[in-house]
Amino acid sequence: MTRPGPFPSGATPRPASGSPSPTLPPNMAPGRPSGPPFGQPPPFDGAPPPGTRPSPVASSSPVNMGPSGAPSGFMSNGPPAPAFQAGQRFAPPGSSQHQPPMGAPPAMGPPARGPPQAGAMRPFMGSPGAGASQVLPPSGMGQAAPAFGGPPQAMLGSVASPYAPQMPSQPVSMVPPMPGSMPPPRMYGMPPPMQNQMTAISPVIGQTGGTQPGASKIDPNQIPRPIPSSSVILHDTRQGNQANPPPPATSDYIVRDTGNCSPRYMRCTINQIPCTADLLTTSGMQLSLLVQPLALPHPSEEPIQIVDFGEGGPVRCSRCKGYINPFMKFIDQGRRFICNLCGFTDETPRDYHCNLGPDGRRRDADERPELCRGTVEFVATKEYMVREPMPAVYFFLIDVSMNAVQTGATAAACSSINQVIGDLPEGSRTMVGIATFDSTIHFYNLKRALQQPLMLIVPDVQDVYTPLQTDVIVSVSECRQHLELLLESIPTMFENTRTSESAFGAAIKAAFLAMKSTGGKLMVFQSVLPSIGLGALAAREAEGRSNVSAGDKEAHKLLQPADKTLKDMAVEFAEYQVCVDVFITTKTYVDIASISVIPKVTGGQVYYYHPFSVVSDSVKLCNDLRWNVSRPQGFEAVMRVRCSQGIQVQEYHGNFCKRIPTDVDLPGIDCDKAIMVTLKHDDKLQDGAECAFQCALLYTTVYGERRIRVTTLSLPCTSNLSNLFRMADLDTQFVCFLKQAAREIPITPPLHVREQVTNFCINILLSYRKFCATVSSSGQLILPEALKLLPLYTLGTFLFVSCLINVSIPYVSIVLDICT
Repeated sequence: MTRPGPFPSGATPRPASGSPSPTLPPNMAPGRPSGPPFGQPPPFDGAPPPGTRPSPVASSSPVNMGPSGAPSGFMSNGPPAPAFQAGQRFAPPGSSQHQPPMGAPPAMGPPARGPPQAGAMRPFMGSPGAGASQVLPPSGMGQAAPAFGGPPQAMLGSVASPYAPQMPSQPVSMVPPMPGSMPPPRMYGMPPPMQNQMTAISPVIGQTGGTQPGASKIDPNQIPRPIPSSSVILHDTRQGNQANPPPPATSDYIVRDTGNCSPRYMRCTINQIPCTADLLTTSGMQLSLLVQPLALPHPSEEPIQIVDFGEGGPVRCSRCKGYINPFMKFIDQGRRFICNLCGFTDETPRDYHCNLGPDGRRRDADERPELCRGTVEFVATKEYMVREPMPAVYFFLIDVSMNAVQTGATAAACSSINQVIGDLPEGSRTMVGIATFDSTIHFYNLKRALQQPLMLIVPDVQDVYTPLQTDVIVSVSECRQHLELLLESIPTMFENTRTSESAFGAAIKAAFLAMKSTGGKLMVFQSVLPSIGLGALAAREAEGRSNVSAGDKEAHKLLQPADKTLKDMAVEFAEYQVCVDVFITTKTYVDIASISVIPKVTGGQVYYYHPFSVVSDSVKLCNDLRWNVSRPQGFEAVMRVRCSQGIQVQEYHGNFCKRIPTDVDLPGIDCDKAIMVTLKHDDKLQDGAECAFQCALLYTTVYGERRIRVTTLSLPCTSNLSNLFRMADLDTQFVCFLKQAAREIPITPPLHVREQVTNFCINILLSYRKFCATVSSSGQLILPEALKLLPLYTLGTFLFVSCLINVSIPYVSIVLDICT
C-alpha cells in the first residue's frame, strides 16, 4: 500500500486537523515526481524520473561511506576502468539491440522524493587502483564526512567515534583473529579492517574505574547510528573473478555490471553462502533473496542489453531450463557447455559455436552481453506465447455514490484521469475504458461514430454482466475527445445523487468481464465501504475497538479478510491477466483488510488517502495516478527463480498469484514491485565453490513485445561462521524478516510477533558473541560490524508492533501499516 507523499507545489495544506508537514532537506522538493513527456521517453531501464518513489531494495537515500579527508571523486571498489560513455558498450551485432523506450510521468510541479542526482558529474577516468577508493563530497565541503563504520575493534565512545560526542577514552578488549578467517573486502571508503571486525560497547565507567551502581548497562552515546551523506559509490559487481559485496541499499551508488547482476535487481541476505544448513542455523540468520526485476537503474548506468537469438530462442540448459549466463563453462573447444545451476553438460548449438581462448573463455565472450553481463533481456519467440501479446488496456472505475460526490473524491478522480490520459503509451494498441458505480453500474459507449458517450446501466449487482462486448474498451487515439467530454461531465451528472450504497464488488466483477478477453490494468477509485451486491462488507471498526480495549486475544483476526468472496474473484482476475489498483479516497471507515486482497493477488497496489481532502489530496492523487500508468511496467508476467545444486527455493512472498509451486503469476509488474524468495539447503555445498541464483521474468511490454529478463547472481560458498557475519547484508536481512513478520500479524497476536522480532536480533548477536568473539569482557556488547545497526532496527520495529496493541491507534491505520 502506498501512503501519499508530501504536498506538491500548488496544493493547499490540509486544514489544521493533523500534524504539520515535515520540513524536507534543501535538495528535496515537495510533490509527486514528474518526468519528460511520454513522447520523449527514456529507456525501459533508464534514468528514474525525478521524484520517483525509492525502491524497497535499493533506496536512493545517500549514506556517506567515505573516510574523513578522502580525495574527491567517485568511490570505486573495482579496478581502473575506461570513462563512462553514453552509448552502447557492445559492438552492435545483429543479435543485440537497446531496450525499447518506456515513458515517465510528465511534469506536475517541483520534483520530490527522487534519487539524488549527481550534479555536474565528471567522467570516471580510472580509479586509483584495486582496493583504493575515492569519494565525491557534497558541494561546499572541503572533505568527506566521517566514515560510516568506526575503526575495527574499537570502543564506540572513544575520541575517534563517528557516532557520539567527544568522550574520554575507555579501555578496549582486543579480540585476537580467529584461525581460518579470511580478511574482509576493503570497500565503501573504509580503512582496511582487521580480522574478526566488530564493534564493542562497554558499560558506563565511574571515576574509580568500576561500573557505576544503578547506571544503565549501555552508554547511549556509544550506540551505532547511521550517518547520511551525499557521496556516490562506484560499484563493480565482480572483481578478479570474485563477487564484490554490494554497497548498502540506503546509499547512492552506480553499478558496473561485470558478471553479477546489479544489487538493484537482486540481493542476497548473506553474500557468502553457508555450505550446510547447520552452519546457517548456528548463525541465527536467514538465507533469502530480494528480487526487483524491473528496478530503476541509476541515470549514469548503462541500459540493459536486448539479445535476439532469432526463431531458435535463447540458449538454455536442456535439464533445468536455465538460461545462458556468464558462469556457464564451455569445454571441448566450445562444442559443449556445463550448466552452472544443475551441472549438466549440453551440446552447444551449431550457430552459437565459438572457439576458446588460452584462458578457457570463449573468444567472443566480451562481445556477447549474455556471456559477460549479469542482467540481460532476451526476445521471446512463439514458444513462450500461449496467445498474441496483449495490448495495453487501462480501465478506470469511479465511485459516484453520495459520499464520494460530496467530498469531492469523484471530481478529483475524473480530473486526475483526464490529466494523465496523455501519459498513456502511444500507439493504436493502447486501449481505455471508463465505468462508474453506486448502487448500480454504469458503462459508457465510447464509439467514435456517436456524437457523445452513451450510458449503459447494469442494475443487477448480484449476477452482473457486461452490456456490450465491444465499444466499452476502445483505442485511446480514436476516442480522446469522447473521453475528455465524459470525464468533465461525470461530476455534474451525479451532483444531486442521493444514493449512498456502493456496489464495489459487483462493479469490479463487471469491469473484469469487459476486460476478460484482453487483460490489463483496472484502476478503482473507492470512497465508502462496499455495502450492496456481490462482495458486500459490514463495518467491523466498532468490534475491533471493543476487542482491543478489552484485551481480546483474537482481536488480530480482524486484520484478516471478512470472507473469501473477494479473494476468489481476485484469483479469477489473475488467471485472465487483470491487475487491480485501488485508490481509496475516504473520510470514513473502509475495510482495507478485505479490499486489499484483490490488489495483493493480482500484483496491484493500494493507495490510501485518509481523511481525504479535495484541497490537499487532489494533486497527490493525480501524481500517484500519473506515475502508476507511466512507470516502467509489464503485463501477463511469469517469474521463476532457479538455484545451484544444494539450494532450493522454499517460498515466495509478495503480491502475486501462485498456481504451481515453482512459478509466480504476475498480471502486472512494475519497477516498484519486489518479491522475497526464501531458500533452504537440500545438500551440502563445497567450500570455495560458487552458488548461483537466476531469476527469469517472462513478460509483455506496454508496446506488445514479449521479453525474458534474466538476472544472475553467483556467490562464493564458505564453511567459516565468521565469514557469514562479515558478509551479511543488514538491509536485506532485516527487510526479509519484516516481510515474514508482517505476514504473521493477521494470524498471530501482536505480542507474539514482537517476541519473534526480539528473538531474531538476540539469536544473531548471541551466535556471534558465542562463536566468533569469545575473548572479550563480559560487560561489553559485541556487535558484528556488518550488523551493528541491527539493535537499532529492532527497536524501531517495536514502535510498529506497539501500534497493534495501542487502543488510541485507529483500526484502519493498523491495517494500512500491515498492507504497506
